[in-house]
Amino acid sequence: GGDGQVLSLLICGTAVSCQYLADAGVDTPMFQSFLNYGLLLLVYTSALSARRGEKNLWQVLRANWWKYLVMGLSDVEANYTVVKAYQFTTLTSIQLLDCFVIPVLMLLSWFLLKTRYRVVHFVAVGVCLLGVGAMVGADILAGRDQGSTQSVLLGDALVLLSAALYAVSNVCQEDTVKRLSREQFLGMMGLFGTVFSGIQLAVLETQAVASVQWDLHIILLFALYALCMFALYSFMPVVVKMTSATAVNLSLLTADLFSLFCGVFLFHYNFSALYVVSFVVIIVGFVMFNAVPTYSALPEGGPDDEEAPEVQEVPGPERARDHRRRRLYFKHDSINTDIYMVSLVSLVWSLTALKQKSLLLIWVFTN
Repeated sequence: GGDGQVLSLLICGTAVSCQYLADAGVDTPMFQSFLNYGLLLLVYTSALSARRGEKNLWQVLRANWWKYLVMGLSDVEANYTVVKAYQFTTLTSIQLLDCFVIPVLMLLSWFLLKTRYRVVHFVAVGVCLLGVGAMVGADILAGRDQGSTQSVLLGDALVLLSAALYAVSNVCQEDTVKRLSREQFLGMMGLFGTVFSGIQLAVLETQAVASVQWDLHIILLFALYALCMFALYSFMPVVVKMTSATAVNLSLLTADLFSLFCGVFLFHYNFSALYVVSFVVIIVGFVMFNAVPTYSALPEGGPDDEEAPEVQEVPGPERARDHRRRRLYFKHDSINTDIYMVSLVSLVWSLTALKQKSLLLIWVFTN
């Protein structure tokens, strides 16, 4: 709900800082990621290493090191490939990345996490994709989808690869925070993320970092990016645990719109009424998805975390099929009502931005 919109605003903060850094001629995507993973390492991995007993760093690594290696590598490369895609493809393609994550994530969740969806969930995802389609249409009308046509296929391939990697990372995140704990997920992400991004930084970006013209403005932009990413990574597992990775990603579709609002006021983008339509449609789809709870299978023995979710057998047709395996399911929490207030405020803000065009629109429709 509103928690998801907080995540969208944090993503918006990273996008704005990235845009300002790009405008200043700074091209250091891996260094920026390294700062975030380094903060996670300092805070969460060090906390894990200070623990005693079965949940300390070494015991966690011995039990599931290869899973966390896959999670860390997929997250690092997802962040890297999506930033690289900006060099080859258009803004429109990057926005479509937000859509492709969701079907891949639902597929992985169905097979790996045993998440069970209803028809309304698939309809809701379709509604959200229509909303993103409206956003892409607004981009085309505003002329912001223009880019180099050389290597566009390579850029599109990077976008799809990034989407698949994000889905893998998100499934690992949902499994870890629900089966184990948020601290364990963040500690392992900090450890493996720092290792992989550090190696890639040393191999690919040492010259780019050395050529940065450091001043207070640039330092503050790096700090803004790193702090927004650190807050995003710290807060997202809380929301994922309450709902699901799929629901969170649907909520994050509004991040593009928040970024657009910043673009209108900071980077002087053209604004279109179609953006308001797309935002409303995405919110409607998000509300639909969260109106009916989804269910995920618990591992044998239930979750290790002391804050165990609500456990119950899944109702409906799945109950009969899964009864033989005596599988227990936990219900994902439904939507928070504060999303309606956030949506209303955002819509009013959008309409205010369109106020100057309102008389022209009335004239067009009455003539």
